[in-house]
Amino acid sequence: MELIFLGTGAGIPAKARNVSAIALNLLQERGTTWLFDCGEATQHQILHTTIKPRKIEKIFITHLHGDHIFGLPGLLGSRSFQGGDSLLTIYGPKGLKEYVQVSLKASTTHLSYPIEINEIEEGTIFEDEQFIIEVRLLEHGIPCFGYKIVEKDIKGSLQVDKLKQIGIPPGPIYQQLKKQEMVTLDDGTVLKSAEFLGPNKSGRKLAILGDTRSCSNAYELAKDVDVLVHEATFGQEDEEIAHDYFHSTTTQAAKIAVQANVKKLILTHISSRYQKEDMKGLLDQATRIFPNTNIAHDFWQFKIDRE
Repeated sequence: MELIFLGTGAGIPAKARNVSAIALNLLQERGTTWLFDCGEATQHQILHTTIKPRKIEKIFITHLHGDHIFGLPGLLGSRSFQGGDSLLTIYGPKGLKEYVQVSLKASTTHLSYPIEINEIEEGTIFEDEQFIIEVRLLEHGIPCFGYKIVEKDIKGSLQVDKLKQIGIPPGPIYQQLKKQEMVTLDDGTVLKSAEFLGPNKSGRKLAILGDTRSCSNAYELAKDVDVLVHEATFGQEDEEIAHDYFHSTTTQAAKIAVQANVKKLILTHISSRYQKEDMKGLLDQATRIFPNTNIAHDFWQFKIDRE
């Protein structure tokens, strides 16, 4: 599981930072990539990475401001040209379906693969045998969601030595014990899988928030996650401006990380008013409150390992 930051700026593209887009590479877990927001020129940013558009399985849109969605129609079209043929599911606020459909129709863009667009509300929007995704509304000028991605616990490794000690050689029984609670042998012996499996491996948890003021739902999504990706459009000295424009500061994001017992905080959505030489000062503001903080930059990759 790896985060790749494709755009870390706010509002408009800048020389150093493109607008919002984050890829969550799940190549080992499910052979696919998930994308969170798709600002203008996201497909250009992807060209500088190893991401393959045909491997993008899901796109999660936080809200419908242009710096988070203007790259979506172009990416959808390019995915056809680049061999995409599998279902692509897009999640986001009400109005997303109309935006995508009108953009594709007006540009006579024909897709070679099926798409499914889910206009979401608060709650669990996706669950399978591997992941649960929960969303909550944040505090922004228009409806804006934050996403919490929870990987389900993974069963422990099969303790092969124990099985060999009781005379069971490698074979189908090994696979059955991984999948079933009990297995009955031909002689009537019942094996309980719990006796032959190591401890479960805890699933990883992360929260990727859209644009927001500091709010209770940001805390709820961030609670006990391994990684929190939080916007920090402004420095602490501009807290009033941040409030007026429905955004957060470096220190407000750090306080959420402390309160929510987060392990790692990554700041993104940085205003273009801040230049490269300003980054140390912004980072210092956050790390004084929450030391394990980084400010993302375009093309930065962060691997999320299991403990």
